Amino acid sequence: MFLPTVHKGSSFSTSSPTLVIFCFVLFCFYSSHPNERKVVSHCDIQVKELEKRASGQAFELILSPRSKESVPEFPLSPPKKKDLSLEEIQKKLEAAEERRKSHEAEVLKQLAEKREHEKEVLQKAIEENNNFSKMAEEKLTHKMEANKENREAQMAAKLERLREKDKHIEEVRKNKESKDPADETEAD
Repeated sequence: MFLPTVHKGSSFSTSSPTLVIFCFVLFCFYSSHPNERKVVSHCDIQVKELEKRASGQAFELILSPRSKESVPEFPLSPPKKKDLSLEEIQKKLEAAEERRKSHEAEVLKQLAEKREHEKEVLQKAIEENNNFSKMAEEKLTHKMEANKENREAQMAAKLERLREKDKHIEEVRKNKESKDPADETEAD
């Protein structure tokens, strides 16, 4: 790896990293004899071989001073703004007021839409709650009616069984009474 040495008074242009690499490659191709030190120059950069070592080679990059053609002229102060007339200032203020009003109207519109959405959601929740309440009430009423019918059917069945028992008891008593007087006359 080589580190370029830059002398005072020299500077890099925007394409100087590319030029440094290009000059280094040129230097490597043009150095034919290993012990010979060469100076290769290209454009505004000079590459000079310093010495060879076991760890690598050392180079010195010498940049030539910038020419006046390459120096862009920047103004020392920013360009002056033109003086605005009263009409232009008034127009800018009116435009700013219009932007503010349109932004405010947009914000109000978004708030109104948000409130409308909240109302719709609340209304939907109320309707769902009412529907659930109606369904629960209908289900409970139906269940109570079914229980009432079952209870009435059970009571009717019990009454029927009791009537049957009473009827059977009455028949047994009648049979016993009808047999008993005959038994009494036979026993006398």
